[in-house]
Amino acid sequence: MQETMAGIVGKVREAGLRPTRQRVALADMLFAKGDRHISAEELHEEAVQAGVPVSLATVYNTLHQFTEAGMLRILAVEGAKTYFDTNTSDHHHFYVEGANTVIDIANGPVTVHNLPEPPEGMEIVNVDIVVRLRPKTSR
Repeated sequence: MQETMAGIVGKVREAGLRPTRQRVALADMLFAKGDRHISAEELHEEAVQAGVPVSLATVYNTLHQFTEAGMLRILAVEGAKTYFDTNTSDHHHFYVEGANTVIDIANGPVTVHNLPEPPEGMEIVNVDIVVRLRPKTSR
């Protein structure tokens, strides 16, 4: 679902964040194109190309603020590589090795059984499953 600029500003406000120029510009890049998976470095590159004056540190800070506000879901995939998902619903992912691409797995085909009991005073929030893919090699 694509969002208008007024919708983007409203989304930032509804999350309890002040709609600064940089937050709104980054939110527009994140949400105006529908659901997507993006790293901080990729978003920073998009911002630079769009002429948005923002540092990589500001991009990281904004992405983490959006995550804490429930606007994004964080997905650690490859060591230190982290993606931010604009689709915050419960769902799982394919990760294409080499291409560094994250793709949503459609609802339904993945089930998780026999989860361990969480430690006392804790609850399971969600379970992230990442299925790693690579192109088949011909033999």
